[in-house]
Amino acid sequence: MGAKTKTVTDDSFQADVLDSSKPVLLDFWAEWCGPCRMIAPALEEIAAELGDKVTIAKINIDENPDTPGKYGVRGIPTMLLFKDGAPVAQKVGAAPRGHIQQWLESQI
Repeated sequence: MGAKTKTVTDDSFQADVLDSSKPVLLDFWAEWCGPCRMIAPALEEIAAELGDKVTIAKINIDENPDTPGKYGVRGIPTMLLFKDGAPVAQKVGAAPRGHIQQWLESQI
C-alpha cells in the first residue's frame, strides 16, 4: 500500500508544507465543494503512486482560513505545488486524474 494524502491545518502548515524535504502538492478544498470531492479519489491514487517523490496534502479552507488567505486562494479546488517552502505552480478547478498527474509530474 502506498502513501495516502496528508491532512494539513493552519497550525501544521509550516512543518508539513514549508519545511518539507520533498515537494508538496496542497489541495485547498471544502466539504460542500462537489468538484473537490470528485478529485479526492484521484489525489489518493496519485499519492499512492508518487508518494516517494511528492507529498499530496489537503487543507480544509472552512476549518483553516489563514493559509488560503495568505496564498490568495479564491476558488476551490485549487492545488498549489510547494518546493523548498515556496509555491511554484498552481492548478485551479477539477480535472481528470490523468491531467492532474501529468501536470504534477511535469513540475516535480
